[in-house]
Amino acid sequence: MFDKFFLPARGNGKLDMMNLAAETESRNVAKIRTKFVCTGCGTESPKWMGRCPGCGEWNTMVEERETAHRAQTAARAFQAQEKPKAIIHIESGTEPRIETRMRELNRVLGGGVVPGSLILVGGDPGIGKSTLLLQASHELALAGRTVLYVSGEESVRQTKMRADRLGALHEKLYVLCETNVEAIGQAIDEVRPDFLVIDSIQTVYEPSVPSAPGSVAQVRECTAWFMRAAKIRGIATVLVGHVTKEGAIAGPRLLEHMVDCVLYFEGERHHSYRLLRAVKNRFGSTNEIGIFEMSEVGLREVANPSELFLSERPLGVSGSTVAASMEGTRPVLVELQALVAPTMFPSPRRMSAGIDHQRMALIIAVLEKRIGLFLQNQDAYLNVAGGVRLDEPAVDLAAAVSLASSFRDIPTRPYDVFFGEVGLTGEVRAVSRAEQRVKEAAKLGFKRVIMPERSMRGWKPPEGIEIIGVGSVEEALSAALG
Repeated sequence: MFDKFFLPARGNGKLDMMNLAAETESRNVAKIRTKFVCTGCGTESPKWMGRCPGCGEWNTMVEERETAHRAQTAARAFQAQEKPKAIIHIESGTEPRIETRMRELNRVLGGGVVPGSLILVGGDPGIGKSTLLLQASHELALAGRTVLYVSGEESVRQTKMRADRLGALHEKLYVLCETNVEAIGQAIDEVRPDFLVIDSIQTVYEPSVPSAPGSVAQVRECTAWFMRAAKIRGIATVLVGHVTKEGAIAGPRLLEHMVDCVLYFEGERHHSYRLLRAVKNRFGSTNEIGIFEMSEVGLREVANPSELFLSERPLGVSGSTVAASMEGTRPVLVELQALVAPTMFPSPRRMSAGIDHQRMALIIAVLEKRIGLFLQNQDAYLNVAGGVRLDEPAVDLAAAVSLASSFRDIPTRPYDVFFGEVGLTGEVRAVSRAEQRVKEAAKLGFKRVIMPERSMRGWKPPEGIEIIGVGSVEEALSAALG
């Protein structure tokens, strides 16, 4: 009797096949598992941790739900549609570019917008990212291109109000308020744009991904979707990315690796000048900058930034020098201001704005050790006028002369320009593109250039300007301060 209920049935092949089919179907169903992903570096962990084991940052682990599909589905998804070809048999040609009437934007992009490229634009809230892209969309529409502007943060009427203020109205400029990727794909099929703007990538979501918009998984999947659409259909796509409080683009670091260009829109809210800097560009030079001025009618281009940065420079004041810096392929002359004053604290203050703090400490140590300036009981402040940030080491010599000028209270000549890298032994090292820097100084009416003597080889200086080559910081100070 008990065998009737507990012993397995034998010889029932139909029941066995049904059980096997049910088991197979249950295995094929997608499994949802929970994991924690770091928003900074993308490190995954099965449990939440206060500190990321990958990058060491605190409170960056967020919960994500991952759908694990069967291997067959993933294999079919990643099958290559094209066969490998020998590189010598691939036809090469110059990639056509779409130029706009915004020359500063063309400069940053390397000559214009490349069809099929994926561009990421980041910046602080309210800096003018949407204004810049709406003006660029209008310029491309004037050139006869079809543009689709997708906004996930503003309604269509709000975008129309901004366009009325900027004068960016054109029949080929289409506006859409949508955050669903599938709906955006349908709009792309209907409009067939040449230029696509997504404002912003943190608001767009993929319905198949079980996580909130702006999460690591959503940003990664949506960016991959737009990347495939841009490459397959040849649509130049711009993604607007929000930034964190540290200034980096929010989301996984993988986002910057997937795109072709990474642009940062920088500037101070209290200043009207904005800088568009290219951090990554597969179709042009990196660290290229474009300078704009924010006005009531939108962004205006600044054709001569050196003249702009030096327009308010005081003459005959100690601690003020002019440095010749290279921003990408463009030479820019900026003013460096230094203030050295006796300290009232046990340890002196060292503050810098627009230049690396560690670089400033290195220059002060060289002045103390090699030149003999007693700066241990002096507060030192160094500032780059105009809100520009200088990263290259060619501004070391100008910073050293500014600090020494303020310490000795001896002003430099009003029409002197300095550039050169300072070494730990007090030597002045050669820098690249010295000829372009000197020509920019001569164009703006400067009379003398104090530069490394090793950078004077291989080119002829222009007429009307004196070139003084120095080999050490001591020689530079003697030529500049007497």
